[in-house]
Amino acid sequence: MNKTSQLLLAAALALAATGCSTWDKLSTREKGATIGASAGAVAGAVISNGGVLGTVGGAAIGGLIGHEVAK
Repeated sequence: MNKTSQLLLAAALALAATGCSTWDKLSTREKGATIGASAGAVAGAVISNGGVLGTVGGAAIGGLIGHEVAK
């Protein structure tokens, strides 16, 4: 799998995961964590060439950063 298809797959998975929740009922901090986790997962997947640990780690770090920035 090349980098472009990995990036598209990671972006599609992140978008699907964020679509599972009702956006209107989330607080500002929860929305920030969701956006941060999505962006972190995509960045982690790209950096680690689609590695699971990089994707999950990126999502965790991005979620924490998004949660704190949205205070």
